[in-house]
Amino acid sequence: MTETTTRTAPDSGTEVTLPVHTDLLRLATAGSVDDGKSTLVGRLLHDTKSVLADQLDAVHQASADRGLSAPDLSLLVDGLRAEREQGITIDVAYRYFATPKRSFVLADTPGHVQYTRNTVTGASTAQLAVLLVDARNGVVEQTRRHAAVLALLGVPRLVLAVNKIDMVDFDEATFTGIAEEFSAHARALGYTDDAVVTIPVSALLGDNVVDRSDNTPWYSGPSLLEHLESVPVAPDPHDAPFRMPVQYVIRPRTAEYPDYRGYAGTIGAGVVSAGDEVVALPAGVRTKVAKVDTADGELEQGAAGHSVTLLLEDDLDISRGDLIATAATAPKLTDELDATVCWLAEKALSAGQKVLVKHGTRTVQAMVTDLSARFDEQQLSSVAAPDSLQLNEIGQIQLRTAEQLPVDDYADSRRTGAFLVIDPSDGTTLAAGMVGDPLAPFAR
Repeated sequence: MTETTTRTAPDSGTEVTLPVHTDLLRLATAGSVDDGKSTLVGRLLHDTKSVLADQLDAVHQASADRGLSAPDLSLLVDGLRAEREQGITIDVAYRYFATPKRSFVLADTPGHVQYTRNTVTGASTAQLAVLLVDARNGVVEQTRRHAAVLALLGVPRLVLAVNKIDMVDFDEATFTGIAEEFSAHARALGYTDDAVVTIPVSALLGDNVVDRSDNTPWYSGPSLLEHLESVPVAPDPHDAPFRMPVQYVIRPRTAEYPDYRGYAGTIGAGVVSAGDEVVALPAGVRTKVAKVDTADGELEQGAAGHSVTLLLEDDLDISRGDLIATAATAPKLTDELDATVCWLAEKALSAGQKVLVKHGTRTVQAMVTDLSARFDEQQLSSVAAPDSLQLNEIGQIQLRTAEQLPVDDYADSRRTGAFLVIDPSDGTTLAAGMVGDPLAPFAR
């Protein structure tokens, strides 16, 4: 059952009752190659009885064909032929499962450094990330890289799963050393101690994955699933000022709806009700909301995550790509973006490069005017004025756009502070961008 909370809408000052969505958790897995991410996800799916009988039969058969005496649960996740042949995850695999307490959307991301870009994709909407390490190897370079990426993306909570604890004879000292080392690294990235939980697990044998294990009597914390079921979930950003990118203008022009003009989209942040004063950007024209409509009927108020159609009191020139926002605290309009990007393309980024920037539902031409810094995720520092950004590197850049965009800082809103950089020649995605400078704490 969905919990609710009473909030004061920042736009109108009225009290509204809103869903907290504590019954859904969006999470991602990350970690180095062979740390056992896919096996862990497979174990979660198997032990929560979230696997169909024919899927399980196929895994048993594939495992037997390989000469294995027990089913290889990683095959429940690694669906690509290349993944099964190489024994690694390449693409982001999304899995959906539920327990009586909560539903889950899980993104199993690749561990190889070559596919760090896929990790960015999978973790971009996560409320929690499960970061795996091999108990025999501890915290390695890719562990620190993934933790840095998760911090920059604003993932609020981390679970460090010390996997293969059975291969170090369930040794408490080994676990404690890894936990202390990672906790220090997480604090340097800005995580508080209560935002990071460390759990000893064996994905292969099931220790502390769904049920607590008798093999770790020195560990008094929850199993992984118990933690995922009980961890507080940050609600959608209802407290933020209202933001809605316009996706489509609805004009039926039928006998039943001759004058209907609605602006459809998904609310990115905040709440909106009839009577709220809003502004349409980039035009900057103000009006009031006449009605909040949906396919299922009218709403008293729409909240972040809702797909709605807004009817306004005035007929305005609003089209796809515009942003409707609260008038009192509208985002800034600018054609100069200071942003942090995760570079996702094989070809390098250099100053002077022409690109497309997709922000919300609007796509504009742009030019990279400067590369300010490159982030060193191992040393937690930044290198000033790099010549280029290579595949999987993170850096601070400046962009000049051909048209002004209404943007928020990513630190204030993950949804309206994010954008994509696109290759104008073929439409491929070059980078994931975040408005603002989350690298500032690491500047040296």
